[in-house]
Amino acid sequence: MFVDEVKLTVVSGDGGDGCVSFLREKFRPKGGPDGGDGGTGGDVVLMADPQLSTLLDQRYRPLYEAKRGVHGSGGRRHGAGGETLVIRVPCGTVVTDLDLNQQIADLSEPEDSFVAAKGGKGGLGNARFATSTRQSPDFTTDNEQGTERRLLLELKVIADVGLVGLPNAGKSTLLSVLSSARPKVASYPFTTLDPHLGIVSLGGYTTCVIADIPGLIEGASDGKGLGHKFLKHIERTRVLLVLVDGGSDSVEEDCEVLHGELEAYHPGLWTDRPHMIVLTKSDTWLEPPEIPDHWDQPLTISAEAGEGLDGLRRRISAVLDEAGAQETADDLASSV
Repeated sequence: MFVDEVKLTVVSGDGGDGCVSFLREKFRPKGGPDGGDGGTGGDVVLMADPQLSTLLDQRYRPLYEAKRGVHGSGGRRHGAGGETLVIRVPCGTVVTDLDLNQQIADLSEPEDSFVAAKGGKGGLGNARFATSTRQSPDFTTDNEQGTERRLLLELKVIADVGLVGLPNAGKSTLLSVLSSARPKVASYPFTTLDPHLGIVSLGGYTTCVIADIPGLIEGASDGKGLGHKFLKHIERTRVLLVLVDGGSDSVEEDCEVLHGELEAYHPGLWTDRPHMIVLTKSDTWLEPPEIPDHWDQPLTISAEAGEGLDGLRRRISAVLDEAGAQETADDLASSV
């Protein structure tokens, strides 16, 4: 079950109480204050785990509470700190504080971590307050309470290439042919309801991750259908593969719908992101579609018949190389 959005509450541990104690031994009847400090409460930490691909675990556990610190005791014994509670989430998880309505973390790389709730400090024991003029302090400081936060976790799939298209453009079929992924394939709209990832060989030892994004419809950027649920996964892809059924009666119009929805959802998602237009299902065409003059020459494929797939792999590899070179140049420019 693919779960890409959950709400949960995290509560860090309270600090332990400081101790009021006086040393009483046979030969030291007035040994002085020896109360220890309370331990610090446990933190709640979110950590990105590359082995996870869904927020399913969090769906069934909406409350996470770390343990409190142990109280201090006599003999200047300090209480142990509460154990840190680590919540492992998939890479690509964005964390929003619901009370502040503010994004507070983006866990995109393996082992990225974020302290969602800091544990409270323990109270100081009375041994801390002994001085030459105050030899019998009988007080402690208060411990700090833990922190409670309401969070929204949103998973945005991370992939090199995102397959974008209207329902039944052939995205799932293409992914199943290029990789070992087995998304559901059928001849009716909205066969794919969740993103699917596949590892695709581009020749030699080079591979890339391709995401099959469920089909978009006109109005998706306004939330029509499952628009926002689909579109947020496209943000993380480096290259867009725009699939258009070449046998459609309105090839140009279909492409314009996709263009409009991507730009309406996130300006620059189409214009600033490397993308390729791919005409699919060439084995079913009665005649080639008319291509608008302003289009770059699109690739033509048939995943079902295996036509044009080698050329598609080569083109994907070239575009990813170009995108990688540009990303490196941008990183160097930003570091100057």
